[in-house]
Amino acid sequence: MSLKKHNLLFTVLTVALALTSCNRKTIYSHYEHTPIAGWEANDSLTFDVKPIITEGIYDETVGLRISSAYPFMGLTLIVDQQLPVGIHYIDTLHASLIDHDGTIQGLGISFFQYDFLLRSLPLNKDDSLHICIRHNMKREILPGISDVGITLTRKE
Repeated sequence: MSLKKHNLLFTVLTVALALTSCNRKTIYSHYEHTPIAGWEANDSLTFDVKPIITEGIYDETVGLRISSAYPFMGLTLIVDQQLPVGIHYIDTLHASLIDHDGTIQGLGISFFQYDFLLRSLPLNKDDSLHICIRHNMKREILPGISDVGITLTRKE
């Protein structure tokens, strides 16, 4: 896929997410691009969530965009989060991407979108988050992963 088509697809997905986000009380949604040729294990992606305005319980979702060049059925991610009040979470996310029959579980045509609920977080007013994500696979460089994202949505 050409860079121009990839950018168009990314723009369309971003607009669609923005339109649906308004109805779901999404307060944060951001994706970081990874080199499609290979995401290195030591290359952590960082996300900084600004201080929360409304106290509540928030669902935290990890989003992935993967091409058919990804060589495995699953992906293991380490998600390391720091809140300013000294709370520290380290989660291991085991993402199943392709079932045992070889059927891709994500949505899309040439790039596939996946969303995995990581946890529900109780957040207070003015809490912020610093999140680092890295892969934890045996292969040092993973091809085929184009974007990794974090979305926070307030529960009703």
